[in-house]
Amino acid sequence: CEDCGRSLIGECKLHGPLIRAKDRVIPSRARLTLPHYLTLRVLELRAGNQQILGVFAKKVIQKRTQFGPYVGQLSTKLTCYDESRLVLQVLKDGGKYFLDTPNEDCGNWMMFVRLARNQEEQTLVAYQHCGEVYFTTVKPIEPHTELKVWYAADYAKFMEASAVFIKEESDVCPLPPVAKEPVDPWICSSCGSTFATFALLESHQCIHKDRV
Repeated sequence: CEDCGRSLIGECKLHGPLIRAKDRVIPSRARLTLPHYLTLRVLELRAGNQQILGVFAKKVIQKRTQFGPYVGQLSTKLTCYDESRLVLQVLKDGGKYFLDTPNEDCGNWMMFVRLARNQEEQTLVAYQHCGEVYFTTVKPIEPHTELKVWYAADYAKFMEASAVFIKEESDVCPLPPVAKEPVDPWICSSCGSTFATFALLESHQCIHKDRV
């Protein structure tokens, strides 16, 4: 204690405790990567002060807006599993690896995007391109709408998504078959051709890029 000039174990009984100043909390890597027109909201607070977060739009986001790539650690085993998030894998050097995000400093904001329980609430599609995973909007997203994702048809087959289960209300039930063709076809903005899946449209658009 500098006031009485004594070395003490614990607080000074005469002058009382020190005033403790805390360091400023630094956001995690994942939170710092969040685009300015998106925001995180706490949807649920579980035991142990665990926050369930969702990503919401702050302004209108156009259809066919691409986000990514998804940042995670390549791993042969998934160490962090959350039933509300998509399980993602990629092909690297002939091997199949999980994109693991054990904490917020190992990933980017895309780790907070929750999976869509049905086609109506789906706003994003996840797919693999050149060994990376990207999310692309499948419809215009209005302000205050949560971004929710599901696999593209080809990527769902790669992920064997028919075996994934999610919890909806109080029951645990399988997701609807993801290999079904979407109701609305994917339309090429350059020539007007229609395609059953986003992956087929993306492959077709490479032809236009090559011609340019």
